[in-house]
Amino acid sequence: MSGPQCCSNPPAVDPASGAGHVENLAGFNTYVSGSLQSKLAVLLVSDVFGYEAPNLRKLADKVAAAGFYVVVPDFFYGDPYVSDKPDRPFTVWIKDHAPAKGFEDAKLIIDALKSKGASSIGAAGFCWGAKVVIELSKVALIQAAVMLHPLFVTVDDIKGVKLPIAILGAEFDNVSPPELIKQFDDILKASKVDSFVKIFPNCAHGWTLRYDVDDATAVACADEAHKDILEWFTKYVK
Repeated sequence: MSGPQCCSNPPAVDPASGAGHVENLAGFNTYVSGSLQSKLAVLLVSDVFGYEAPNLRKLADKVAAAGFYVVVPDFFYGDPYVSDKPDRPFTVWIKDHAPAKGFEDAKLIIDALKSKGASSIGAAGFCWGAKVVIELSKVALIQAAVMLHPLFVTVDDIKGVKLPIAILGAEFDNVSPPELIKQFDDILKASKVDSFVKIFPNCAHGWTLRYDVDDATAVACADEAHKDILEWFTKYVK
């Protein structure tokens, strides 16, 4: 299910980006934005390029500005995928960073957020991160979920979802093509789970994070997806 699209167009990583700060949360370097006083938390789980991507941190700041305490942990332990390492292609890198490990790590973050007083938690996962979030959704450790251009997510995963979930896919996505996203939609519609499924026309895998800030059309598409994320969390994380 993974392919060149998943690893293409890498962002320019910037450890100093964002209006928030990095702190240790449950043993993970974590980008944090917003105030815990709201008691409403959002976990953002990155794509394969990791938590230092500037557009991911911009999104975290945007969600925080809407009243949420947002955390973006480094589930890759300082080892995000690097596309220009021919000796360590994706097939090798992923062996060290299976989403199953990310799921176990995410449970530690959820526990830490609850210990800090968070009363309601949402989670959004991008590409690799979507598989982590779908696993959280199957055991109802959060209140709401969003998956964006998911990687490794299967029909059986969707059948196991136990909480409100939004799925945002792209028209041009070889990783999770529109046909698969429509299958997800059909399964969710037949279940009792609240859901929102949308396929973005003229967009490709990774469009929500790996967009060119100087491309007005790309920015508008990403902004639309970010608006959908916010609306979903505002509705269900309360």
